Amino acid sequence: MRQVVFWGTRGSLPVALTHRDVREKIIAALTAANGKIFNSREALDEFVDKLPFAVAGTFGGHTSCVEIVTDGREHFICDMGSGARPLGQEKITRHGIANPQTYHIFISHLHWDHLMGFPYFAPMYIAGNRIVVHACHEEAEQAIRQQMQAPNFPVDYSQAGACIAFDLMTPGEPRYIAGLNVTPKRQKHAGDSYGYRFESLDRTVVYSTDSEHALDDPSVHEAFSRFFDKADLVIFDAMYSLAEAVSVKADWGHSSNIVGVELCQVASVKRLALFHHEPVHDDKQLARMVVESRRLEQITRGSRLPLEILSAYDGLTIEL
Repeated sequence: MRQVVFWGTRGSLPVALTHRDVREKIIAALTAANGKIFNSREALDEFVDKLPFAVAGTFGGHTSCVEIVTDGREHFICDMGSGARPLGQEKITRHGIANPQTYHIFISHLHWDHLMGFPYFAPMYIAGNRIVVHACHEEAEQAIRQQMQAPNFPVDYSQAGACIAFDLMTPGEPRYIAGLNVTPKRQKHAGDSYGYRFESLDRTVVYSTDSEHALDDPSVHEAFSRFFDKADLVIFDAMYSLAEAVSVKADWGHSSNIVGVELCQVASVKRLALFHHEPVHDDKQLARMVVESRRLEQITRGSRLPLEILSAYDGLTIEL
C-alpha cells in the first residue's frame, strides 16, 4: 500500500458550499490580505497557503468513498458514496476505455449515502472492466440493483458493460485479495455496518465508519483496540461531538472524535483521520474539531508515542 486518497468524506447526504459560504471565505481572505501587494502568482500562492484551511479550502461535500492505492494493478475502493463519480472519471482519464481494469469495492453497509455513487461510476459501463463488490451483507447485490431500477434511475443495472461479481465476506475471517489481507469486523449501526482492516507486508490501513461505540462496555473497546492495533492509518467515524454521541444522538450509529482518539491511543495507531463529517457542520466547525482533537491527544498522551490527527477532506492524499 502506497497511498490513501479521499474522494468523499461526508456522512448521510452530499452537501455543497452555498453562496453565503463562498462569500464569507472571500471576505475573510481579502481581510487578511489588506495592505499586501502581490507581484507574482508565486507570492499569491504563498499567501493563500498560510491562510487557515477553513478560509482557503473546504472539506468538501461528497459522501463516503476512499481509495487505497497499492503497487499492484488492481484497485481498492471503500464504499461508493457520491465521491465515486469523480473517482470513476479519474480512472477513465488515466486508463482510458481500451485498457481493462479490476476494481475491488468494499461496502461498509447498504445505506444510500454509501451506495449512491455506484450508478455514476463510469468504469462499470465499460466492457472488459471487472468489478468485484465485497460485502458482509447478503442483500448487497439486491440493494445496488434496486437503486438503478425505474423509477429510481434512468439507466438500468443490466446496461452495465463491466463484469460485476459479488463476494460475501465473513466478519473476523481474513481474505487474501490481490496482494492484501482484508479482515472485516461487525460494527454497531442500524442494519449492521462492517469495518475493514487492510494489511500488506509493511502497512496497515483500517476503514471504520458508521460505527457507534458503547462507552460503558470494556469488551467493545478491547475488540476495536485489537482491530486497530498498530495501524499506520485509521479512518474513523467522527460524525458527532462526544456530547452529541452520548446524549441527543445516542443510538444513531455514529461516533465522535474523542472516542476515536481514545481508541487509537490504546491501539498504538500512528495516524487518525476523522471521517464521515456531519453534513450540517461547516468548514469552521470541522477545522475546530481537529484542533480540539489534537489538543486532547496532547494532554492524554502520557508515555505513548504521539498520534497524528487530521480531518479528511475531499481530494486529500495520504502517503503511507
